[in-house]
Amino acid sequence: MNIDFLGKRKTAYFFSGLMILIGIISLIAKGGPNYGLDFTGGTLVHLKFEKTVSLNELEEMRKTLEQLNLGKSIQQIGEKKDEIMIKVKERKENMGALIEETLKEKGNSFEVLRTEMIGPSVSKDLRKIAFLSIFFVFIGILFYITLRFELKFALGAVLALIHDILITVGVFSLLNKEFDIIIMAAILTIIGYSLNDTIVIFDRIRENLTVLRRETYINILNVSINQTLSRTIITALTTLFAIIPLYIWGGTVIHDFAFAMIVGITVGTYSTIFIASPLLLEWESRRAHH
Repeated sequence: MNIDFLGKRKTAYFFSGLMILIGIISLIAKGGPNYGLDFTGGTLVHLKFEKTVSLNELEEMRKTLEQLNLGKSIQQIGEKKDEIMIKVKERKENMGALIEETLKEKGNSFEVLRTEMIGPSVSKDLRKIAFLSIFFVFIGILFYITLRFELKFALGAVLALIHDILITVGVFSLLNKEFDIIIMAAILTIIGYSLNDTIVIFDRIRENLTVLRRETYINILNVSINQTLSRTIITALTTLFAIIPLYIWGGTVIHDFAFAMIVGITVGTYSTIFIASPLLLEWESRRAHH
């Protein structure tokens, strides 16, 4: 294939800039991400039922509790799938009794194993650790790619990853989805996936800088992207084939994680081609002018 990807870079910059701007405006308008219980604090209620809870029963409970604003996050646990974890953003000592009373009206037979209140200091620490983990990941990536390639490759990769995260978080803000520790795990997974894709193209660019020395820099980048294009598309599609069924049939607990992965992998594949490599060209053009 011989697609002029670099020739379309300005359109890609505009599209990416627009997506990021919309996401940032949404975040500002909503006063930041819609943090989940992990990052805000709240109450956790653990219930044990006499028998296995079916998916239909779980959905009924979810609807009942959400109507009373008592359970935004309901998770089925235990080998027999007879235990439920309910997370509520409000901190109330009688939350367990309130949930017990509400569900028993529906004829459910269970006992409350524990009720825990997650304080704001714990949730603040979790939030700090989550953001620090991403910061140190970026430092590690900058150091490693500079060591293996050059600084311009490292900066191109990191800026492309920041682009992916900003768009993913922006989409979550626009759809008012909760941003919790599970979504943070999804973002770290997206970073790993997108970086892997970018490194493959960068490695081919490095080879072609030696093999195609007489070609212009822009042609070398275009050739390298085209040579690795089938691998990039196949990797993205096979990953999406695994994640889309999780999104459709995986249940509420994993739904947002799978959604974040779908958005992240789509945006990550796009940024590998249209953001990371064009940034190398911008660096080289500036160096040539100076």
